[in-house]
Amino acid sequence: MTPRPLAVFCFSLVFAANPEIYAPVSTAADDFRPRVFILHPDELLRATERIHGDDPALLSAFSRLKGDTDRVLGGATYSVVNKKLAPPTSDKHDYMSIAPYWWPNPNTPNRLPYVRRDGEVNPERDATSDRKRLDGLVQSVKTLGLGYFFTRREEYAAHAAKLLRVWFLDDETKMNPHLRYAQAVPGRNVSRGAGIIETHNLPELIDAVGLLNGSKSWTPIDHKRLQDWFEAYLIWLIDSAEGKAESKAQNNHGSWYDVQVASYALFVGRDELAKKVLGEFPSRRIAKQIAADGRQPHELARTQAWHYSIFNLEALFNAASIADKLGIDLWRQETADRRNIRKALDWLLPFATGEKKWTDKQISHFQPEILAPLLRRAAIHYREPAYETAMSKISGISTNQRWQLLYPKTSAAK
Repeated sequence: MTPRPLAVFCFSLVFAANPEIYAPVSTAADDFRPRVFILHPDELLRATERIHGDDPALLSAFSRLKGDTDRVLGGATYSVVNKKLAPPTSDKHDYMSIAPYWWPNPNTPNRLPYVRRDGEVNPERDATSDRKRLDGLVQSVKTLGLGYFFTRREEYAAHAAKLLRVWFLDDETKMNPHLRYAQAVPGRNVSRGAGIIETHNLPELIDAVGLLNGSKSWTPIDHKRLQDWFEAYLIWLIDSAEGKAESKAQNNHGSWYDVQVASYALFVGRDELAKKVLGEFPSRRIAKQIAADGRQPHELARTQAWHYSIFNLEALFNAASIADKLGIDLWRQETADRRNIRKALDWLLPFATGEKKWTDKQISHFQPEILAPLLRRAAIHYREPAYETAMSKISGISTNQRWQLLYPKTSAAK
């Protein structure tokens, strides 16, 4: 199939199962060009073209996305005011959660203060706090945003808009723009900077909002009000004691803090702030988190060393993707002793393919496949087919996974 120009193309998604639902829609590409910061708009537009051309490499993932989106369409909304416990202010609009790796003390009558068991999640985290609701919101809006972008079904955008209004905008249900009471530790504190990691995926939600471009359900007024919310949250991240503490974190918390600040800054039009954060990223994050051989020592010290090494590397990749939009190349920047993002990926790769055995601590099941989305992104950005080839050696990868749509395999990758 000869690709059509991206300037004008047809979102003609007619599928045998539902031809009446996926009706042809033609428009100028710029009318629907998403304003995204982690994702790449051209890759998304190319994925749409390939789906329209019945490319078998993408149809399985697209079919799964349609099913996921239809299930979310019938789901509930999410709000911080629905929690049973009240934060110290008694204002349920304040986000509240408890730290995941802290447990009741077995040696005291009142079970306080809680004690740390790194890598072991206390089930109270989801039963008593807002964290699970926030995750449900982000995952739902991401699914609906992608569903709308690839199908132009307005009901998907309408439900995404509803979810966004309930969590961020409506006076009765909205979250106050701070995380002062996130990841509290009973018996020790009600506030700590580490809780800011709980909004690490809000930049993905912002990208999902960008996918709603062209929808009549998400209005300019809605968009401006959401920008105002993120402006207030950004100010809190920068000025609060919690935010200042998190900005100094040397591990994945510091990486994800920068990803958040840069993404929110771009979303609200503070480009110079984003440039400052990402301009300092090589010295503040890459130099201090990646060893000369590519290891990530701060993450390897954890009881879930494989998981956290990839979690931090994802933050580094996301920072590089955001920096692309500002003309800053973090993918190839390196320190004087040649520490760089690619070296961190290359250090992990042989463990995923089975060429080396993972010997650092990993108290949960070792999952080599969670490196695959980063390998695909590396294959694209470094124009390196060897990363695509390596994926064939990793178990647990299927063609219906979401990232196959977000980062579609290029024709050059064999």
